[in-house]
Amino acid sequence: MFNAVRQPGVQGVVLAAAGILMVTMGIRQSFGLFVNPINADTGLGLVAISFALAIAQFCWGAVQPVAGILADKYGPKPVLSYGLLILAIGCALTPFIQNSFGLIFTVGLLAAIGSGASSFSVLIGAAAQRLPAEVRGSASGIINAGGSLGQFVFAPLAQKLIAVFGWMGALWALAVAALAALPLINKVTGHSNSPHNAASVQSDTEAKLWPTLRQALSDRSYALIHLGFFTCGFHVAFLVTHLPGEVELCGLPASVASWSLALIGLANIAGSLYAGAAVSRHRSKHILALMYASRALLIGWYLLMPKTEWTFYIFAVGLGLTWLATVPPTAAIVGKLFGTRYLATLFGLTLFSHQVGGFLGAYLGGLAVTAFGDFSWMWYADIALALLAAAANLPIREARIEQIQAQPA
Repeated sequence: MFNAVRQPGVQGVVLAAAGILMVTMGIRQSFGLFVNPINADTGLGLVAISFALAIAQFCWGAVQPVAGILADKYGPKPVLSYGLLILAIGCALTPFIQNSFGLIFTVGLLAAIGSGASSFSVLIGAAAQRLPAEVRGSASGIINAGGSLGQFVFAPLAQKLIAVFGWMGALWALAVAALAALPLINKVTGHSNSPHNAASVQSDTEAKLWPTLRQALSDRSYALIHLGFFTCGFHVAFLVTHLPGEVELCGLPASVASWSLALIGLANIAGSLYAGAAVSRHRSKHILALMYASRALLIGWYLLMPKTEWTFYIFAVGLGLTWLATVPPTAAIVGKLFGTRYLATLFGLTLFSHQVGGFLGAYLGGLAVTAFGDFSWMWYADIALALLAAAANLPIREARIEQIQAQPA
């Protein structure tokens, strides 16, 4: 797996993309830790803050296909640069908010748009066009692992910053971290004239964007991919937003929440690397079906267990193995069905579906705990959706791995 990625020109692209994703996802996945401090300091209310974070989930997904289209047309460098700048501005302005509309603007729009424009669709799309076909699966796993490493690093870091400097100082520190990632962009985009990129574009023919997009939107398998990824978004956004609240309801300290989020990220490094390697050996739809089914079983286990800190830590590790490890096999299916020329756009659209689910997961979680006093109904909905996603992936049109390998390069 790693030997192929060590090829000249390949390693720099992959590691730089992973580094950018580490920062953007690390910042984004830490926002749930700010819910209680912002609420305590501003009195905005849990529902209002949850709604702002739900808007953020939706906007993060909505910007993915737009960023993908711009990257496919103008190149990824300006999209990534503006994305990191907007993310930094969103974090820096949030401490000055006075009402829920201000929070929606800074966190729900600016930070979400910035992190989305410098996230999966553009980074994986840029890497796929600059790398040979045989390393794309492994490369996407490593890039995805960068996002997981970000969660592992930034969750306890953000919690520590909040404890030492308050939530305002912590957000200003995150803004500085976003700006610090800007130099990595040249590494990701500096090989656009490589033979890997030329071969990729030629192998995908001279297909235009809009005909390719129309073909994808009429494809049943593409619709099923969206359905599965919608569930993934619901699950991830609910947990990243409301896991600190669940920990608090169980009478455990805030450190349990931050370390649980960190453990999710750490475990997902292994899960992402394995998923990236597995797509070259197994059909991606089977990998995805297994991941979603395992989530349903894991949540059922959690509901039956006593709510101790070790229950949360074991739950976090189990979740982390599939957390965003769904990204490499999902991107792989899209690439197999429609090629890599417009992968940033087409995968961006699947990420939009992911974040429609994310909007519902974040917002409904806030409504549920306000109405019922706990998250029980959200857990039940999560189990049902995970089983639906597992079933939806099985009919996806995907050739056997032996048939794919037999095709000429």
